[in-house]
Amino acid sequence: MKGKIQYKAIDFFCGGGGMTYGLCKAGIDVIAGIDCDKDAKATYEYNNPDSTFIEIDIKELKNEYFEHRFNVKKNDDELIFVGCSPCQFYSIINSDKTKSLKSKDLLLDFARFVEYYKPGYVLVENVPGIRTNKESILPDFLNKLEDMGYKKIVYKVVDMCYYGVPQHRRRFSLIATRLQDTDIRLPSADKARITLDKVIGEANGFPKVKAGYRDNTDFNHTVAGLSDKSLRRLQKTRHNGGNRFDWAHDADLQLKCFVGKDNNFKDTYGRMWWDKPAPTITTKFFSISNGRFGHPDEDRALSIREGATIQTFPKDYVFKTSGITAAAKLIGNAVPPEYARRLGEVISKSHK
Repeated sequence: MKGKIQYKAIDFFCGGGGMTYGLCKAGIDVIAGIDCDKDAKATYEYNNPDSTFIEIDIKELKNEYFEHRFNVKKNDDELIFVGCSPCQFYSIINSDKTKSLKSKDLLLDFARFVEYYKPGYVLVENVPGIRTNKESILPDFLNKLEDMGYKKIVYKVVDMCYYGVPQHRRRFSLIATRLQDTDIRLPSADKARITLDKVIGEANGFPKVKAGYRDNTDFNHTVAGLSDKSLRRLQKTRHNGGNRFDWAHDADLQLKCFVGKDNNFKDTYGRMWWDKPAPTITTKFFSISNGRFGHPDEDRALSIREGATIQTFPKDYVFKTSGITAAAKLIGNAVPPEYARRLGEVISKSHK
């Protein structure tokens, strides 16, 4: 009887390690994570001690690097290459595309390594815009995969709130394999969504705190401060789903940019709902002026740990950063570990 297959992976664009952590939970040995973000290194290494962090721009990384350093073999059926490239260019949030132009073709840089090593599996996660943007390189990437022999390719846009993640987070997911004896598919959706009351709040280990609270422990229940006027805005915002319309006719509190523009940025300064999934956790989830990131009841935005928990990082995942902004960037850009675990499991079970 054959022993259990030990899959291994290389996590390109690994960030703070959400994908790596989830794949490891699925029993996959993540050899290394590659990222040019120096702020991600300490967090990645601390929480994923069995994986090597390589700080380098993928454009400068030589094809044979993994062959020489980790003895990675070509045409390894049990090898997974993960390419969750930064996606600012294809995001609907970023309106100025000049700054994000560098992220446009990163999938093709990733494809260079796929072509050199021909791993058994290729795994990609990105924003939905990579499928719909008229300038997207996705068609080129898919053609390259097919030309390289990856005849089995499954992909679709999923909302992660149906995959164990307590937030609306629509993402493009793709798994490709060149192996014939596989039943490759994407994870199956759950029937029910996880709501916010199941993961944060006092009953879930999050004590009440005020805006500006600093938590110097590894739990990092740290909250950004608020100006006096923003605090008064939040105090007038109804609990459990209120929004900026609750004070729209208060001349002192209303922002000039919203006068006569009630349909613009409706979630800004809003509170989340206890009985619904959270909105998408972005890199600015600690700021009430950047979306519906107000706590359902307390007069503050989400804490760093609350944002990480909504992203399904375990409570003992430590963010080794210099402050709120750097930690939130790692959290908001991450692939939620629970979704990554499910992706890893469908690959592990794909052999017929």
